[in-house]
Amino acid sequence: MEILQDFSFDEIKILVEELGEKSFRAKQIMDNVNLGKAISTYSNISNELKEKLLARFVDFPLKVHTEQQSKDGTRKFAYELSDGNIIEGVLMSYKYGHTLCVSTQVGCRMGCKFCASTLNGLVRNLTAGEILSQVLLVNAMLGGKSGKNRKVTNVVLMGSGEPLDNYDNVIKFIRLVSSPDGLNISPRNISVSTCGLVPNILKLAKEGLQVILTISLHAPFDELRKTIMPIANKYSIREIINAAKAYFESTGRRVLFEYTLIDGVNNTFDCAKQLALMLKGFPCHVNLIPLNAVKERDLKSVTRQNAERFLTWLEHMGVSATIRRTMADDIDGACGQLRNKIESQN
Repeated sequence: MEILQDFSFDEIKILVEELGEKSFRAKQIMDNVNLGKAISTYSNISNELKEKLLARFVDFPLKVHTEQQSKDGTRKFAYELSDGNIIEGVLMSYKYGHTLCVSTQVGCRMGCKFCASTLNGLVRNLTAGEILSQVLLVNAMLGGKSGKNRKVTNVVLMGSGEPLDNYDNVIKFIRLVSSPDGLNISPRNISVSTCGLVPNILKLAKEGLQVILTISLHAPFDELRKTIMPIANKYSIREIINAAKAYFESTGRRVLFEYTLIDGVNNTFDCAKQLALMLKGFPCHVNLIPLNAVKERDLKSVTRQNAERFLTWLEHMGVSATIRRTMADDIDGACGQLRNKIESQN
């Protein structure tokens, strides 16, 4: 079965023509897609057309399997896909709007030691429409529509999976979700995270998209990075930073570096000094993230005092940095935790 949310408005126009329907049906279908509706609930088309669509497409690509809510208001979702696989998402509410973290793969093959998403490896890539459907579903849950009436204002591709390992589907998703015919979320409000797939960072720089590039660095020394991130065996830190600079030169957008602070691993003064040396003169920003510990891993988070000390070191050496606000630490907030809990119960 195909996924209707994979289709752009132009592709829906072609679909309507193929189905022998009048052209105005395309906008009716697109409006329903933007409202996050299942095909079986479309009320402005004939039953005959609904039957044609349901013969070819899944009714809706996913549903909420489990929801957790943190005391800070953060909502964590486990979605069940039409094939039974489970992925995750996180909704964070701020004064400026709602930010939704979406998944791009079922599982992950990157093997980062601090992440629960990768514990059972990669199952499969998500299609562009499956990624989009996470946004459509939550936007509808919040009472949003499209354009200025949407409720989801920002999207971060930091859920299960490595976005640039599912490159084509991620790029199509960005074009779909930012289309004036869709939810019309500006690419400037979309963050794409990567652990450092250098060739695809360079490809992304040439796409003409103004997305925020966020690179998961987590260590300033190659040998240390190899112990927590297997991708470091393929691409050096220098190669990654050079790719980040190429992205900045092409787009003019400041790159963000994620740096998860792991007690006794990467939180020393030498680490801070080396990080500052590497980033000197580059208009970037470092997000320091106290580790959200994963029970299957023998890694511990730092204290708030330690995180603030590391921040002070960076700031004294001229690095723009902040400590990310800790959220959802009273639920299965770390990427992959909720999915793994559900799968272990099955």
